[in-house]
Amino acid sequence: MDLVPGLSATIEHVVEDRDTSSAFGTSDVAMLATPRIILLAEQAIWEALAGRLEPGNSAVEHRVEISHLAPTPVGVKVRVEATLETVEGRRLVFRVSISDDRGLVAAGRFTRVIVATQHFIERAAAEAG
Repeated sequence: MDLVPGLSATIEHVVEDRDTSSAFGTSDVAMLATPRIILLAEQAIWEALAGRLEPGNSAVEHRVEISHLAPTPVGVKVRVEATLETVEGRRLVFRVSISDDRGLVAAGRFTRVIVATQHFIERAAAEAG
């Protein structure tokens, strides 16, 4: 595993109607939705992890801490950066930031846990009954 603090990835996304709070059903405001911000951050994290996990392993979300600081309208491009802050055994803590041309839109920390993929799936299926 080549997972060291400082590992990072950046993605960009132009906000579309389907990305808004009104489309997500979380409000009647046609601005970038917080659930979409979380998904974009997770995509940047996954990009940072690409090719760096041992075969047969994955990293699943464990904890999300996000502050949505500013509205972003449809048509605006956001830049999403995820940086690995700490590695604590199987636990990976990422710092994320989402910004547009006006400044910071959202920021937070996401924790993922490395799992053996097949075992994780089998355990979840067994617990689901």
